[in-house]
Amino acid sequence: MSSANADVLHRWFEELWNQGNIEIIERLASPDAIGHGQIEQDGQINMEQFRALFLSLRKAFPDIRFTIEQTVADAEMVVARWRAVATHQGEFLGAAPTNRRVEFTGMSMMKIVDGKIARGWDNWDQLALLTQIGAAPKATFLAA
Repeated sequence: MSSANADVLHRWFEELWNQGNIEIIERLASPDAIGHGQIEQDGQINMEQFRALFLSLRKAFPDIRFTIEQTVADAEMVVARWRAVATHQGEFLGAAPTNRRVEFTGMSMMKIVDGKIARGWDNWDQLALLTQIGAAPKATFLAA
């Protein structure tokens, strides 16, 4: 495992998401970095769009906390499996605050070039989050 790449990913989650330090973006990500898989986005986002997404999520879930459960890395790529918990304290995608505690999981993969995030892919359980805040109906399975 490339420990330097894993360190970048761990700092991204700890300093940006858990501590809310938006200034860390410039230190850890390339200015032309591209992200994939973000809620309410079609295709890919640039760093300006990511900053807006970050601020929106932190406003709706100011106490959001990510726990990295597993990390795998190689020469340029690093992947993390994570769990997030938060309290829905602000409007999110049109859903009024519920003060409900939410929990969801996901995976993030980053391409690290010269010590900075160049590209990121996120795949997370957005439906679980939306269901927990009442923005989507709960799914029910029908007996066969």
